[in-house]
Amino acid sequence: MRIYLDDVRPAPPGWRQVRWPEQAITLLETGNVREISLDDDLGDDTRGTGYDVLLWIEEAVATRDFDPPVIHVHTANPPARNRMLSALVSIQRLTECYCGAD
Repeated sequence: MRIYLDDVRPAPPGWRQVRWPEQAITLLETGNVREISLDDDLGDDTRGTGYDVLLWIEEAVATRDFDPPVIHVHTANPPARNRMLSALVSIQRLTECYCGAD
């Protein structure tokens, strides 16, 4: 499954549209998501952002040996993009750490 988190842009063909972080996380928990693309600004920060999904993935990798999908960031917000890309680096480090661990 390919997930596209965005409140305004329509999902590309072959992607499943979700509008809120909790929807994306629920699908991630199934283990069936092979790719996810994230916007950050979703219109209601009290319901969360794309960055919150990355924080969930990071925590799941660190504490539950979660195997993350391929992650894309498509936000147009430059500061949010930088924060999200930093989270991606952290997730990558965690997955590299666990790949060779005894």
